[in-house]
Amino acid sequence: MTSLQAAPRISLHLTPSEHLGRLLPPWRLVLSPFSSCGLYTLISRQHLICNAQSYADDLLVASAQSSTTARSRLLAAEREEAKAVLSLFLRQKGLRSAVAARIANKSDGFIEHLSSKLQSAYRSRYAEGRELSTPEIRDAILPYLEALSKEHGDNLVEVVENFPDPFSAERESLSYTMILTPTSSNKQKAIARVSTPTSGGALPELVLYLLDYGMDHEEIKNVVRKFPAFAYYNVDRKIKPLVELLLELGVPRSGIPGIIRKRPQLCGISLTDNLKPMMAYMENIGVNKAQWSKVICRFPAFLTYSRQKVEITVSYLTELGVSKENIGKILTRCPHLMSYSVNDNLRPTADYFRSIGADAASLIQKCPQAFGLNIESKLKPITEFFLQREFSIEEIGIMVNRFGIIHTLSLQENLIPKYEYFLTMGYPRYELVKFPQYFGYSLEQRIKPRYARMTGCGVRLILNQMLSVSESRFEEILQKKSGGF
Repeated sequence: MTSLQAAPRISLHLTPSEHLGRLLPPWRLVLSPFSSCGLYTLISRQHLICNAQSYADDLLVASAQSSTTARSRLLAAEREEAKAVLSLFLRQKGLRSAVAARIANKSDGFIEHLSSKLQSAYRSRYAEGRELSTPEIRDAILPYLEALSKEHGDNLVEVVENFPDPFSAERESLSYTMILTPTSSNKQKAIARVSTPTSGGALPELVLYLLDYGMDHEEIKNVVRKFPAFAYYNVDRKIKPLVELLLELGVPRSGIPGIIRKRPQLCGISLTDNLKPMMAYMENIGVNKAQWSKVICRFPAFLTYSRQKVEITVSYLTELGVSKENIGKILTRCPHLMSYSVNDNLRPTADYFRSIGADAASLIQKCPQAFGLNIESKLKPITEFFLQREFSIEEIGIMVNRFGIIHTLSLQENLIPKYEYFLTMGYPRYELVKFPQYFGYSLEQRIKPRYARMTGCGVRLILNQMLSVSESRFEEILQKKSGGF
């Protein structure tokens, strides 16, 4: 009897599996390695269908996760593009590259705001999941930045850095949307508030009060366009107390409109909690009490800076070597200095002037406005102008120490034409080193007439004698030199 060989056993089992890190259907059919035939048992059709559905669900989840990751990367890239556009715009407005980049990098709230602008402008592109190009991002952001710059002017950086609430310390607790967005409906509401007559047919109280001080209606609306919160200030609690204080300080009635136009935020600051204590502090560091009216008319924003900001500036001026008495004189004569950042303006500018041999402490007392100039676009070109004409760095430093405003003068309208005329007069170059004040006199009304008169008398005077003395003294010198006496 022929014996039949027992068929080899087939081990059939289900096992969880992963493939290349991706989850496969939770169970699959596996043949035992000692199986010698291709037989296997089919799992029920229902079980296979369930597993297929599970696999499809897993793929959908993985796809969604991948899509979310791609979306996050896309938004992150666009935020970086928005930062680059903002930095470019700030450089175009005169800020140094490092300063513009620093502002863009620390203004996360504003960058998110720009991202939302992109999403609004390119809604269909986002729905399709398509990446925006750099030109498209610039086309959407730059016009908006231009509109903000036009509205906020010198306050643009403050708006960017403190978004969404740039004037929180200076105003009542009103919605920030009244302040920020040029196209905001809140702005239109604010303008309507000062434009629409009351139920009795009269203009709003705020408008009537300001008209009495010489502002016209259109000026008032322009103030509201610049600072919409102003339309909501209470006349008796906010506007009148400030105006009365300004009048007490010696500001003429005619000066009130200019102050409100320049800095309407002043009306939102508490007199007892902020303005008067700040004035007392300023007087303590040397600001001339009798000069408050001139200080405020020149720069109304002077009183809106925080105590901390003032202390940082005063501390740096002390570090620079300026005495307390002279700090007060500087701030009285040039209150704009308070708007300059120590790290972005004062310190780098002082370092630059030192590098060309100037005394920074003395210069900031003589010409504080020079410390608000851009080093790359204003200071260096003037230094280069003299270097190209064979003046040494040492000579340039001497000229700056003797005539501090020389770097504030225009190359095209002042330095170049006056230097070219200087060359025709036959003076040695060192005359300008000794008397750089030459560049401060009018070419047509002072330099040319005096030089013509001097040469007509056959006399040769040094530049200082020719230009600095009065007309009568000039004639006396000419007569003496020409033998008239």
